[in-house]
Amino acid sequence: MIRPASGFDFTFHARRLCDDMACRLSELAHVRMDRVAVSFCQTRKAVSHGMYASLTPLRFENGSASVVRGGEPWTVQRTIDAHGREMLYILNFYLPRFLNLPFDEKLTTVVHELWHISPRFDGDIRRFKGRCFAHGESQRKYDAVVTALARRWLDLGPPKFTYEFLHHDYKTLLARHGRVYGTKVPAPKLIRAG
Repeated sequence: MIRPASGFDFTFHARRLCDDMACRLSELAHVRMDRVAVSFCQTRKAVSHGMYASLTPLRFENGSASVVRGGEPWTVQRTIDAHGREMLYILNFYLPRFLNLPFDEKLTTVVHELWHISPRFDGDIRRFKGRCFAHGESQRKYDAVVTALARRWLDLGPPKFTYEFLHHDYKTLLARHGRVYGTKVPAPKLIRAG
């Protein structure tokens, strides 16, 4: 892939950050970033509320490639990278909203999304018991876990270049680099299997 001569490649830096987190934190050792598509979306309104990032699993419960709904089998449209590898997840950041968070919240947001990845790394999310299977019985407990992991990652002394960009908001990166760009992965569609 040919990179433009100027600008800040957000998805390159976000992927490098996630790679380092997965290498340093044993709790994220199951995450293989070569099978996670890192993407960004432009937010429509410059407001501080709303989504900052999301993780889209590309498989169903227990890593199943299909699911039956309404008596018919369905599957998720495949997402293939430039090297022909099928992705199991899409990690999406919403810009500029994500970049305008305080530094600690940016780090916690990244870990929050990576923590959603199933320990089996099978394309499904980490599932908790009960009705609220995505975050468990308590969003507060989920947030406490990911906040502690983010702090521990920083305490492990990762190279500053892996997270330095998170110290800047969107306007600062834009002023320094002329533009902020990256990979945009289309949202996969649910299609009939077979």
